[in-house]
Amino acid sequence: MKYSEIYKDWKENPIKFWKKNAEDVSWIKFPEKILTKKNENFYEWFSDSVMNTCYNAVDKNILEGRGDQVAIYYDSPITNSKSKLTYNELKSKVEEFAGALNKYNISKGDRVIVYMPMIPEAIIAVLAIARIGAVHSVVFGGFAAKELAVRIDDCSPKLIISASCGIEPGRIVEYKPLLDEAIKLSNHKVKNCIIFQREQLIVKLNAGLDVSWNEAIKDVKPADIVPVNGNDPLYILYTSGTTGQPKGVVRDNAGHLVSLKWSMKNVYNMDPGEVFWAASDIGWVVGHSYIIYAPLFHGCSTVLFEGKPVGTPDAGTFWRIIGEYNVKSFFTAPTALRAVKKEDNEGKYIDKEKLKSLETLFLAGERADPDTVLWLENKLNIPIVDHWWQTETGWPIAANPTGIELLPIKKGSPTVSLPGYEIDILDDNGEKLSSNELGSICIKLPLPPSCLPTLWAADDRFIEAYLSKFPGYYETGDAGYIDDDGYIFVMSRTDDVINTAGHRLSTGAMEEVVSNHSDVAECAVVGVKDELKGEVPVGLACLNAGCNREHSEICNEIIDLIRKEIGPVASFKKVAIVQALPKTRSGKILRKTIRSIINKEQWTMPPTVENPNVFDDCKIALENFNII
Repeated sequence: MKYSEIYKDWKENPIKFWKKNAEDVSWIKFPEKILTKKNENFYEWFSDSVMNTCYNAVDKNILEGRGDQVAIYYDSPITNSKSKLTYNELKSKVEEFAGALNKYNISKGDRVIVYMPMIPEAIIAVLAIARIGAVHSVVFGGFAAKELAVRIDDCSPKLIISASCGIEPGRIVEYKPLLDEAIKLSNHKVKNCIIFQREQLIVKLNAGLDVSWNEAIKDVKPADIVPVNGNDPLYILYTSGTTGQPKGVVRDNAGHLVSLKWSMKNVYNMDPGEVFWAASDIGWVVGHSYIIYAPLFHGCSTVLFEGKPVGTPDAGTFWRIIGEYNVKSFFTAPTALRAVKKEDNEGKYIDKEKLKSLETLFLAGERADPDTVLWLENKLNIPIVDHWWQTETGWPIAANPTGIELLPIKKGSPTVSLPGYEIDILDDNGEKLSSNELGSICIKLPLPPSCLPTLWAADDRFIEAYLSKFPGYYETGDAGYIDDDGYIFVMSRTDDVINTAGHRLSTGAMEEVVSNHSDVAECAVVGVKDELKGEVPVGLACLNAGCNREHSEICNEIIDLIRKEIGPVASFKKVAIVQALPKTRSGKILRKTIRSIINKEQWTMPPTVENPNVFDDCKIALENFNII
């Protein structure tokens, strides 16, 4: 069956489509109410079903004969350690820790914050919370105390699970002082903290509040699953926005399970028993969906990686892991692969013989620039598939459905809408635009299963943030267009569409051009204020390792490229060469902050920033190139 036929089937009868796919998962009570419309803004999927997420991720695999199969491969080049857990071993550890949660009076509906590094105990904790029907909220390990405190106050957890430390290249990040300070700053007071003591740092625990992981699991009764309703919350995940109060995205149990299970075969072309690797962090949505839940729902083996794309120890780490564990589908951010390309442009670490298992490489999280995609295609000789989704959706909005058929790849496009998503491009007045016209990318309501039904304890804010501007639609916050073949092109955030002398221009399109320069490893283009033209673009470019050409010469070539490819209308006349771009820990370039710096506007250090020192380096470069 062709993908177009499957999408048509969904569109003609979405209830029938999702009911059929619900049959692929295990229920205590199969849903009769597939979709419930509560009012014009709020919908629920599978609301009358009864089920358990942990059962579908762990127990179900054992019943289907995969007990001795590896569930989790743990690989930490930072600590020089490796381990693996079979599904049988994982079940035993999850039952045990769920018993510990019961011991500390955690029950159905209670919130638990998980503030941990990339270690197996983090996954065990998350699954244990789901097992007893509680709600987890994972906060990126090492997040600043103030930001952790905000999340404590918002979701009111009864318990926090953490570790003594995280480990970065060349340094130990002490979690305990950050956790203690966050608890001190928060108005809501947790009853207990369970701390996993890593051998790299043993910390002193606070009497009456803290308990070690080993002590918590001592003499506990293994916990069985607790049935939950399909519309009960599974987790709360806070968006990594750079300004304002973070938004607590709610994910329900049933819709999340059905959509993720569907995606593993149809999007990623995975079968049970095969190895899937998403190189992300469990603190981000990719880690939730495609390190933990989706691979386990589908009976696959997942890779938990504690390291960096370069520097642990070199630019060959990704390829080493793929070869060692026979990874079939690999998923990472373009930013990570641009870092690899920058350090190893010739691809000397890529040994195709050792990468025979790898069939497809998936990109998401940042715009996949065509130059990086082309480099990967040439070095790997496999499909490089861009796809697009958000924290709010929990699974892809647009993708190439490789498990159904590999559609022709168009560089710069995440391909086509997946079932459940009907996308229109709207102008500022909410009118539909024609093909190839740039506007706001919006999704018709209702959103499909797994997408956020609301924000935690903030229904009004949910409406205001996503539904108010275009009634009947979810506003993605992204700008782009749909071509004549129905392919979606996500060009930039709507904030990054600039108006230069009355012309609406995409900074994403300019970034594509800049990245095509042979010496450029990665770049960012932002719109800044201009008295004459309203806004004009400014570029920042990082060069490939080993490039020793005159920077002024490269800048002039970049300006000429923009003039040639986009035209004088772009008014692109300023570009700076920088050592590194400011990014979040998930790899997103902090364009909004860069824009504020150039505009000399007040700005604050984003809590999600990967390396705060990059801003100082950028400022110096911008001054040297007479931009600020």
